[in-house]
Amino acid sequence: MSDHQSTLRANISFVTLGVADLARSRAFYVAMGLEEHASSNEHVAFFEMSGQLFALFPVDSLAHDVGRSAGDPGQGVTTSFSQNVPHEADIDRLLARAQVCGGTILKQASAPPWGGVRGYFADPDGFVWEIAWNPKTRIDEAGRVHLGTH
Repeated sequence: MSDHQSTLRANISFVTLGVADLARSRAFYVAMGLEEHASSNEHVAFFEMSGQLFALFPVDSLAHDVGRSAGDPGQGVTTSFSQNVPHEADIDRLLARAQVCGGTILKQASAPPWGGVRGYFADPDGFVWEIAWNPKTRIDEAGRVHLGTH
């Protein structure tokens, strides 16, 4: 293994959602409180999220870029995104905000088997987000989640 290969670490730099209507999705995430990055343009929207980038790209453009046909995320759940919050009360606040911004509540805040509290919403394209509070995690000043620490 070369020195270059041994220094690579696993990470996620971007999460890109293929969306049906870029303007609608951009407006939804801005209304949810995300700040759009200056690199955004009429073809793509970027949002910085604690060191990673979240991107919105028209689904047909994403499918063309990948060389596959576009799927419909509203037809089933294969992926969810999770935002851990520092306080249990933040869950209801963010679920309510998602609904006001055009999202759909999928599950109100409730206690899962693993402990803590979580609820789910879908964005306007049907992408699923979990909002979770877990007493076994700590969220640092940069917004990073640390499992099993207090």
